[in-house]
Amino acid sequence: MGSSGGGVPRVDRQELREAIQREYEEVAQHPDQGFHFHTGRALTRIVGYEDAWLEDIPETAIESFAGTGNPFRMGMLNPGERVLDVGSGAGIDSLIAAKQVGDQGRVVGVDMTMGMLERARRAAKEGGAINVEFREGHMEDLPVERDWADVVISNGVLNLAPDKDSALCEFERVLKPGGRLQIADILVTKEVPDGAKQKIDLWTG
Repeated sequence: MGSSGGGVPRVDRQELREAIQREYEEVAQHPDQGFHFHTGRALTRIVGYEDAWLEDIPETAIESFAGTGNPFRMGMLNPGERVLDVGSGAGIDSLIAAKQVGDQGRVVGVDMTMGMLERARRAAKEGGAINVEFREGHMEDLPVERDWADVVISNGVLNLAPDKDSALCEFERVLKPGGRLQIADILVTKEVPDGAKQKIDLWTG
């Protein structure tokens, strides 16, 4: 959803954030109601999550999964690594990451939707994950210090940012030199008209 000439789309960012929050609060609170996008365990199969990754992951996290791809296709995480999950949602990717990095590693999930954060924290407690925490925040202003992460993962979130350059600069800020970025997201192959970029329902739908 980049804009022509590299500019930032003229969309009300606060209105967009509120619309996104409403959408994903519904996914957090009512995961079985049906949405215009795939969710839950069925989605994990569509995007190629391995059954072994989901062993011991609480259904609390799985049932509200609403990603667009599989950030682990770009490589498994290493024991002891620090991982930042941007737009962590109900916590499934953070909890998978926590298993991969082990007790000596650490995972921080960041999300702006309180219902998702509550679900993720509950899932971490249910699963006994002691090396993961979830923080409220936005991808353009991450609540993580500079050079903290060995790896930044993100799943279906960057497409929701009007100013993708700003978000990517934040990803770079929190990554250690030589760190890895593993993004799964939506890619459009032709330019989106400026008029469409200003319609909130097209961003969330």
